[in-house]
Amino acid sequence: MSRTIIDVHVLQTVPPSNLNRDDTGAPKTAIYGGVRRARVSSQAWKRATRRAFHSMLDPGELGVRTKKVAELVAGRIRGIDPSIEEAQALHLAAEVVQAATGSKIEVPKRKADAAKNAGAAAPPRESAYLMFLSARQRDGLAALAVEGRDDITAFLKDKENKARAKEIADTRHSVDIALFGRMVADGADINVDAAAQVAHAISVHAVENESDYYTAVDDENTDAEPGAGMIGTVEFNSATLYRYAALDVDQLRRNLGAGLREDESVHEPLRRAVEAFVRGFVESMPTGKSNTFGNHTLPDAVLVKLRSTRPVSFVGAFEEPVPALQGGGHLREAVERLADHIPQVEHAFDVEDGVESWVVRVGASTEKLAGAGTEVSIGELVSAVGTAVVRRQDASE
Repeated sequence: MSRTIIDVHVLQTVPPSNLNRDDTGAPKTAIYGGVRRARVSSQAWKRATRRAFHSMLDPGELGVRTKKVAELVAGRIRGIDPSIEEAQALHLAAEVVQAATGSKIEVPKRKADAAKNAGAAAPPRESAYLMFLSARQRDGLAALAVEGRDDITAFLKDKENKARAKEIADTRHSVDIALFGRMVADGADINVDAAAQVAHAISVHAVENESDYYTAVDDENTDAEPGAGMIGTVEFNSATLYRYAALDVDQLRRNLGAGLREDESVHEPLRRAVEAFVRGFVESMPTGKSNTFGNHTLPDAVLVKLRSTRPVSFVGAFEEPVPALQGGGHLREAVERLADHIPQVEHAFDVEDGVESWVVRVGASTEKLAGAGTEVSIGELVSAVGTAVVRRQDASE
């Protein structure tokens, strides 16, 4: 059966930085091809991509991942019916979220004890773990809670009402939930399988972390008080990264469902989600230590392929680490490796048929990738991929 898969390949050079640190504060690394590489975890780049969505999509198309889900739903309850007191709204919200997800919504013991010792009111109830709900799901649960406000416990004991709560939590998913999935430990029946897979970004070459020794001077010190007010170190590295992500468009379509607005095509939500993912993943940057290093680069080269079979990563091009050219630099050699590797893999495994490809590149060092696809700007790339996805959806109906 024909599928629609989007592969996104990025080569990006990052100067001294600490994008994603481990438990010791050092930049994350991994051994690949027998040498240590710089690494940025998939979770870090997924979060950066999600944050990028806020400038691309309407808030109503996005979700929030938080333990404070009851507070968010309570706020919507009071928006629907301002006569409901805050305490009652929080109770209604906690009960309806609990019924919808199967998760306990209660005051954390640590916070309860702290409030008791301080003689303060009990804090709001929370979920035991991060809960990911879309804006439309929170709105739906709030409306259901208002409907059962007279006796929410009895209301939700009714099998039909409880089923309605679960249905609200399992439909009308936001773009970020549809892309990155959702796991509800106590309610596996409302889990969402992720449509997007993001690889850990790794350097195409070997790296060694370095350490920056720094001092800070007390502005109020006098000449009689020499020396630093603070001394510290921060670790960093610099790297040319290979980044890869795959998007199962068919899974994304199932997660999103068809568009419901009369003023747009049924495939328009899918188009928006695909375009937001491609642009968000390509242009985003994890924020680790960004104030310290100001490492705000954009990719040197982007290759996007639309396939009909399965996802294909080309990280194997860099299993043998790329050496620095005489005089320095890894990008040119990395581009040449990638350009040579792609046709060999696609020919050997018969995955070259029906593939549409686009390339965004910068500078002479990326010239060898010019023939890997249609050369476009980032805006043209995003539009072309969205159009191709909709065309394939129309053809499959």
